[in-house]
Amino acid sequence: MVITIKDVAKAANVAPSTVSRVIADNPRISEKTKRKVREVMEQLGYYPNLQARSLAQKSTQTIGVVFPNSGMNSFQNPFFPIVLQGISTVAHSKKYGMYFSTGATEDEIYEEVYSMVQGKRVDGIVLLSSRVNDKTMLFLEENDFPFTVVGRPYKNESQITYVDNDNIFITRQVTEYLIELGHRNIAFIGGDKHFVVTCDRLNGYKLALAEAGIPFREEYVVHNIKSTENGREVIKSLITMESPPTALVTLDDSMAYTLISHLDKLNVRVPEDISIVSFNNYMLSEHLKPPLTSVDISIFQLGFEATNCLLEKINNPNVLPKRITIPTKLIIRKSCAPKH
Repeated sequence: MVITIKDVAKAANVAPSTVSRVIADNPRISEKTKRKVREVMEQLGYYPNLQARSLAQKSTQTIGVVFPNSGMNSFQNPFFPIVLQGISTVAHSKKYGMYFSTGATEDEIYEEVYSMVQGKRVDGIVLLSSRVNDKTMLFLEENDFPFTVVGRPYKNESQITYVDNDNIFITRQVTEYLIELGHRNIAFIGGDKHFVVTCDRLNGYKLALAEAGIPFREEYVVHNIKSTENGREVIKSLITMESPPTALVTLDDSMAYTLISHLDKLNVRVPEDISIVSFNNYMLSEHLKPPLTSVDISIFQLGFEATNCLLEKINNPNVLPKRITIPTKLIIRKSCAPKH
């Protein structure tokens, strides 16, 4: 026998409209009533027809999650599974499903987002990156479609809701930490320079050098290590310079793991010969040899807050744009040592 809303209403001794409002998590219904109705739903084995409800409300009850490149590549980086935990925690609590992008290039991502919006597949979108001159973000803005960003927008940041760390401040902080240890030859190993996070962290690094009176050296800056072979060549060219760096600031822990492995094969010891500081504080970092000094950027919280903001925008299109800055913490371990 198929259980209906009327069956639930009768068993809970409430009106069918009250059951509908409980399913929609309407704030006008008391928590006591919600609890009673949900208990009855569970006892009777009633499952709401969310698809029918979505059609009635002209809502998909789904949010889009857009990776900076194909989901398969992104999942190789521990950042994305963790940020997704934050997103899914909020989505699940509000009965929203998730639709993932799979585009591998900027053009493919744009086409996919265009299709999501025009095909009315999602109610809103979380962008997990921010590019310089991001055409996907511009499209969402121009179409007044609900979206939030994990990362600082390159343009119109006062008009866009986004969640980020203060990447300029934290990179300045970690570079100052290395300077305080006596290092003056400090290299910056960044990511793709078309992403705003790379630009902000490079700016923080430059600020710390300038304040310490240390000249900025272009040859100490490396962007976008794409492969193991490329990483090996990069680190080899750095350590064979006439004045090689004695410390590295790397964009994230994954990159630091790769560089430490290459340094080990070149018989360069961390931290005795070269110090390394990084970002993201992945679980593995404290178990590395040596344990990695890293900035905890609260990845889960970035996804959690971005999704909260998105659902707020979906439910209230007139809500003002927000900037939420998630606190960070430098976790000092054993990958950095004083310069002798």
